[in-house]
Amino acid sequence: MDGRPAVASSRRFLARATLLSAALSMAGALLGLGRDQTLAHLFGAGADTDAFLVAWTVPEMASTLLIEDGMAFVLVPAFSVALARRARGIGGPDPVHALVAATLPRLCLALAGAAAVLAAGAPLLVSVLAPGLPDPALAVSCTRLTATCVLSFGLAGYCGAALRAHGSYLAPGAIYIAYNSAIITTMFALTEHWGVRSAALGVALGGFLMATLLAPPLWRRITGRRGRSVGAGVYDGGGGRLPGSPAGALAAGQPGLSANAAMHDGSGGRPRPPGPGAQLPTTGQPHPPANATTHHGSGSRPRPPGPGAQLPATGRRLALGLVCAVLLFALCRQSQVLIERYFASGLPAGAISHLNYAQKVAQLPMSLALMVCVVTFPVVARAIAEGDTRRARDRVERDLVLTACLVLFGAAVVVACAPQIVQLLFQRGAFTAQDTATTAAVMRVYAAGLLGHTLVGALVMSYFSAARTTWYPLGAMVVGALTTVALSAWAVQPWGARGIAAANAAGITVTALLLLNGLGPRTVPVRVRRVVAALARPVCAAVCATGAGLAGAGLFASPAPSVAAGCICVAAVFLPLALVLDAAGARSLLAPVAHSVHRSVHRSVTRKLRHGR
Repeated sequence: MDGRPAVASSRRFLARATLLSAALSMAGALLGLGRDQTLAHLFGAGADTDAFLVAWTVPEMASTLLIEDGMAFVLVPAFSVALARRARGIGGPDPVHALVAATLPRLCLALAGAAAVLAAGAPLLVSVLAPGLPDPALAVSCTRLTATCVLSFGLAGYCGAALRAHGSYLAPGAIYIAYNSAIITTMFALTEHWGVRSAALGVALGGFLMATLLAPPLWRRITGRRGRSVGAGVYDGGGGRLPGSPAGALAAGQPGLSANAAMHDGSGGRPRPPGPGAQLPTTGQPHPPANATTHHGSGSRPRPPGPGAQLPATGRRLALGLVCAVLLFALCRQSQVLIERYFASGLPAGAISHLNYAQKVAQLPMSLALMVCVVTFPVVARAIAEGDTRRARDRVERDLVLTACLVLFGAAVVVACAPQIVQLLFQRGAFTAQDTATTAAVMRVYAAGLLGHTLVGALVMSYFSAARTTWYPLGAMVVGALTTVALSAWAVQPWGARGIAAANAAGITVTALLLLNGLGPRTVPVRVRRVVAALARPVCAAVCATGAGLAGAGLFASPAPSVAAGCICVAAVFLPLALVLDAAGARSLLAPVAHSVHRSVHRSVTRKLRHGR
């Protein structure tokens, strides 16, 4: 059977999903900038803003643990296994319904309890996070409002992971649009009476709005007629294709297919299980994975276990270990923000705010670049489940270099145009010119760590896509966090907020190098030297482009034309150099476009010649 149509269809779906995710992420990021602009306009960079940003630590941590990293790494593979079992037509209770029933009530109870504990312990939490804060009472009241995000973000993360496993990216990508819209609206409506507490209330309302946005589409897919078909693979349980399934829809990432959907042997026979080394997640599953087998003692071929089979003790330990490894890694990764605010709380008022504004703007390129990995995560997971480590390796290597190219282009723009960007975005109302200069200086230092942050985000998906318990990412992150602590303690007095930002960049770069070097046979056997050599090309292009951007940004006094000129100069240098150096396979990517243009021009000329005859 010719698989080329299936491969082409898969690539088109991945491209559409990536563009959709990137567009929605961009919209959410722009609204996030609007949120920060509103905060800066209304409250500037002073003691009130510092107090809110300490309370903001709770939703930041909750977002990382429950929406972006932790929950997704555990639940996307778990729902993928349940969808694969549903597709194979195993009798008994619906596997997706059973997974939801086994996990969601317990999760809600645990999250509600955690939110209550955080709200009650807000004074202790504030004293630990920022011992030098001048107004801890304000931070405590804001923290009690933002503590509700533990529950609302957990529900949003659960629904978002389940929807992505079903091949749905629209609603999960739109949650930050709703979230930031709620914060902005609440600040404008209640600032006069509530002050900076209005921002904390907006965070609480925005969190529940996210969960409300995701719950209905997930409910339709789980219980409705549409839910019965979504995620049902090409197989009817006996080796045939379901009616209406597209021929050859075997490639990972196909609409409606999960990361671990049933595999086909290419000849119309029965589905085959993954390779011998593959392990599938069992988090919260009442039944074993679809490809678990048991012998019935007659010497015949293995058969799937019955619907009432229970997980073995080793499976439960694997699931618990995987959850702990993922959550601890996400917590340790987010601890860099805690380290920053701890050391910045001893600096003059406004230091925490300067670090926050600089970080939010500088990390925009990273957020957009990582959309590539968010979409391809199920592709890597499926390849590993099939035992096809070569396909997983090639996908990871391409993703690493592509995301590096995207983030380095953005980093060049940030370094070249930092003062003008900050002036354009924030310098109005209570945000002064001195705040602009300080924030821009910190932002340029942050940009040095953008490549490290992006590589960590991309590499950790490779570690957890195998659905095996691994503690190496946590160890690498601990080393990076300790590096950040040591360098921050040394640099905070002579260099202030810039020293803290430099320590952050150094710590995350150390973690990225450790994660890259640690990939091996138990995860994805990436060719480290080849990847490092490939990464050196966009780094060279970015350095040259930064110099051109600095020259272009200095041509105008007004911030808007200065930013535009800087971006044009960066693009004019980075893109040709990337093509010359063949960064991220730029030549092969442009070859089909050039061929298509050539054919169009040739056909046009041919038609004109024939018409002339």
